[in-house]
Amino acid sequence: MESLEKLRPVGRLERYSTVRHHLGFYINVAVTATYNLPGSCAQPLKNYIYKACGTVVGQHPILSAIPVNEGTNNPEFVRLPDVDLDDCVFFQQRRGPTSTSDQQESDVSSSSHEVRDCELDALLSIQHNTPFTAPSPFWRLCILTDPEVPCRFTAALIYHHAIGDGGSGKAFHSSFQNALSKAVIEPSSGVISVIQSPKIPLLPNLEAIHPMSVTIPFLAITLFKAKIWSPRDPGLWTGSKVTIPLHNKVRHLSFSQSATTKLLHLCRENGSTLTAVLETVFAGALFLHLPETFSKLHCSGALSMRRWLSAHGITDECMGVWVQDFSEEYSRNAFQEENILPWPEAKRSRQTIENVLSLQGTNAGPNLLKYVHDYEKDLFLPKIGKERASSFEISNLGVFKKIEVLSESQVESQGEEERRAGMVRVAELEVEIGRMVFSQSSNVFGSALCVSAVTGGDGCLVLALTWQNGVVEDALVKQVIRSVENKITQLENQ
Repeated sequence: MESLEKLRPVGRLERYSTVRHHLGFYINVAVTATYNLPGSCAQPLKNYIYKACGTVVGQHPILSAIPVNEGTNNPEFVRLPDVDLDDCVFFQQRRGPTSTSDQQESDVSSSSHEVRDCELDALLSIQHNTPFTAPSPFWRLCILTDPEVPCRFTAALIYHHAIGDGGSGKAFHSSFQNALSKAVIEPSSGVISVIQSPKIPLLPNLEAIHPMSVTIPFLAITLFKAKIWSPRDPGLWTGSKVTIPLHNKVRHLSFSQSATTKLLHLCRENGSTLTAVLETVFAGALFLHLPETFSKLHCSGALSMRRWLSAHGITDECMGVWVQDFSEEYSRNAFQEENILPWPEAKRSRQTIENVLSLQGTNAGPNLLKYVHDYEKDLFLPKIGKERASSFEISNLGVFKKIEVLSESQVESQGEEERRAGMVRVAELEVEIGRMVFSQSSNVFGSALCVSAVTGGDGCLVLALTWQNGVVEDALVKQVIRSVENKITQLENQ
């Protein structure tokens, strides 16, 4: 490892994940997408995927970088000389059509709820429990092929959280879709499995391009709570105390395009947003199935900071870690009325997010990492055996935007140079991204239940739930899932 090219130190926020990974407290992130290639593709699927991967590795230098010395206070990124795709791209054939193993337990007949993909859940369960080991790349692309539809496959990108946030998974799939389109137009004669790493600098870490400032009152309150007194509400539910080892459980549920569209319409109509509504829906579902003695819930969330970093070249098409946190509190009293969703709570939750965004990164949780010397000893290990602070987490990647394409008639009306570009865009219309799933490892000392959301190219909202074995009872998770499905079905039918 000493001979590998040194790139830059791991940033403070990135180090938050290298230490967690080293301890086995948090394993990885995954963004999954289903692709449809044009039926005219004559070569084996592997040819197109390997060529596209080669292109994407050349575009994103973080894919050929790995963090070393994860368990120290001074980890750094080094560059692998090459990326062997045989070491990080894996193919698995589906055993059968998408099906559900517990149809009696899920409302699969509902117009809003889609049939569960159990094989994908099984794959993600394995992957979210499998850490990365140097000197292999710190990402994997797992391909689920469909024997009945050879041109359709599901690609699950699993990656270390220090090389990418949730939005980085969307950025990868955007690049991969583009690269697949070009591979379809210009298929290669063979398969190149070893990709030379690009000689491109890594994009800057968050601290290098954002002030990450904290105000004196915020710092004083935080220190007071951490060092002196921070009373815990006896009615707060947060699952079991912090415990190890970590074993992730995964379950995802998806909703039809019509249900998703109706939900977004209701959000706008009632002055809220999808993220705020999902927070409120899950809070209501938990209160419905928790004992009455639990009267409070704490929700944690993540927000992308890319919106403030464009001047430094950080866009939605970049791979890296540029996120901050926010939080919300819910009281059982606000959910006592016999209605599907307390919209005042959803509107209040939206306002909380707006207030956080108005600060443009000031007083965010990651800003306090500058005051931590040893993450392992000061932040993580002392939490074992203690009560956790958060009930559930909501992370929403939003909607995957389809690539703008031109029709054949529009291409014909253009000049030769524009026409070449247009031909690519026509091909992109055929290489489609449909259903997407965003999921992530549970955090040993984080929320009891983790909910990750994304709306794919098919317009369908998908929620992935992960929880640590023993922290939350499986029966409670099933009850919550059923209630969330029912609530969204009722909202659709309003």
